Amino acid sequence: MLTSKHHEGFALWDTAVSDRNSVKMGPGRDLVKELFDASRTYAPELHRGLYFSMPEWFNPDNPWAGHAPRNPYTQEPVPYTGYPAGKDYVKDYQAAQMLELIHGYDPQLLWCDIGGVNDSHRVLAEFFNHGKERRRPMEVTVNNRSGIGPHDFTTPEYTTYENTVVAKWESSRGLDPYSYGYNAETPDERYMTTEEVVHSLVDIVSKNGNFLLDIGPRADGTIPEIMEQRLRETGAWLKVNGEAVYGSTYWSRMAQLGEELRFTVRQNRAFYIHSLADPGSRLTVEAPVPIAAGDRVTLLGHDRPLNWAVNKGALVIDVPAAARRAGKHVWVFKVDWRGTEAR
Repeated sequence: MLTSKHHEGFALWDTAVSDRNSVKMGPGRDLVKELFDASRTYAPELHRGLYFSMPEWFNPDNPWAGHAPRNPYTQEPVPYTGYPAGKDYVKDYQAAQMLELIHGYDPQLLWCDIGGVNDSHRVLAEFFNHGKERRRPMEVTVNNRSGIGPHDFTTPEYTTYENTVVAKWESSRGLDPYSYGYNAETPDERYMTTEEVVHSLVDIVSKNGNFLLDIGPRADGTIPEIMEQRLRETGAWLKVNGEAVYGSTYWSRMAQLGEELRFTVRQNRAFYIHSLADPGSRLTVEAPVPIAAGDRVTLLGHDRPLNWAVNKGALVIDVPAAARRAGKHVWVFKVDWRGTEAR
């Protein structure tokens, strides 16, 4: 999910409606094209999306800040470098740029922000039609911040929902405690830890959400080492436990039990119990876990089956020390449904 244009109005693609872009200024490169091309070549399984800010702080035809650009120290007006004032902000600029992205770059997801004045009914209809009418039809989706009612998912920011929300949703936040962009003043110890990232991911997925985790490159485009470390360590956890996240859904009975247990399901295949704390030598789950005689219980990362029993309606799993050592951040127990019935 690449930021194509944030609130300051600087476009990272070769937009024809403004000179305020990465081809005519700065690096002299179409960054959206380069990154999308690289994604298609090296990671074709990824879905390509674009963030787009609907308003801009200082666009002279519709300034979100209420005024055109000013010198932040003297407050004296400074020239706007995008285009001469006097355009129809929505028709000649905002909608025109969104359509450039839709037809020129084929995003599968548009992540609009802020809302406000818009022509989104027309633009998003064209977005969906474009996906349908391509030589190879492409599934597309849009969030709830384009300024109109219709949307595919909601987007709580730096927060989550307390319980399962059946309508699809996505929680977003930065690794930085406050900022989506890179802040040179944030010390490494203030960033989310890998454990916090994994706990957030599991909590969100158990409630039918997606987790959009933002990283902020430095001005030269490099990813700060602490952010790279967090992503690689989270990826290492997903390499072992990803089957309980990707392609999973929420358990209709409950999302969590207490502070430490979360649940996910792979329909007709398996049930997953996520322990956000070291489970100890015996994990007791006082919930109606869908398990039957003949089912196999394992801890992901430790292939040997674990002994289990149901005692007074609670599932009790023996967890030997070797299995506990195989887990980290979140310990994921898999109930492998061996029967023929869907549960």
